[in-house]
Amino acid sequence: MARIELTNIQKQWGAVWGVRDVNLDIANEEFVVFLGPSGCGKTTTMRMIAGLEDPSEGEIAMDGEVMNDVDARDRDVAMVFQGYALYPNMSIYENIRFPLRMRGVPRDEQDGKIRRAAALVELTDYLDRKPGALSGGQRQRAALARAIVRQPHVFLMDEPLSNLDAKLRQHMRVQIKHIQRELKITTVYVTHDQIEAMTLADRIVIMEKGAIQQIGTPDQIYNDPANTFVANFIGSPPMNLIEGRLENGTFTAPGVQVT
Repeated sequence: MARIELTNIQKQWGAVWGVRDVNLDIANEEFVVFLGPSGCGKTTTMRMIAGLEDPSEGEIAMDGEVMNDVDARDRDVAMVFQGYALYPNMSIYENIRFPLRMRGVPRDEQDGKIRRAAALVELTDYLDRKPGALSGGQRQRAALARAIVRQPHVFLMDEPLSNLDAKLRQHMRVQIKHIQRELKITTVYVTHDQIEAMTLADRIVIMEKGAIQQIGTPDQIYNDPANTFVANFIGSPPMNLIEGRLENGTFTAPGVQVT
């Protein structure tokens, strides 16, 4: 599938910085989650990988090929959005079929691909319905099937579960992880929900104010935060922090002394 390399990536709009000096190597078939508060630069970074935004500086490569000047349509990535983005006048079958039509896939090959993608997300019985007749979870699964049917090199998912209730989010997290493992497609997932990140990720990239604060497995992020931002952000409730000083191997704070 695809290895993604981001080297010294920056994004700036005039005096406003969106992303600062991002360096990241995403391995083939890896599931990487960008996690952070609103406005931290995670979606902007993903949009630059997709080709929807141009970096102000730096280099984006896939499998060693520099992508900076390659159009989004030629990067072989599939995106799943928070808002489903289904065509309301088309059946679910036609919605899933749409990327195949756009790519000129022979008609006799389309039906098998559509039904396989629908089966992966448990939508086989709903292919003749319009999106308006489906629940939120079913519509999100249809959007996922539309991305799957293309068999892209990279999945890019931008907060795809934000519109769902808690129980449905939990079910969809399991489905997304299962599908990614089965298809073995490199996946970049953006969220502000730490439960999603800890559940789905092979590695988590925590961002704040456009910069990467820490990269690591869920266990590494949780047990060994790189700084106080990560310690405050991860965990429910978050880690307790006590201000003090470290001298000769002893931490001292008001009423506290720890060797």
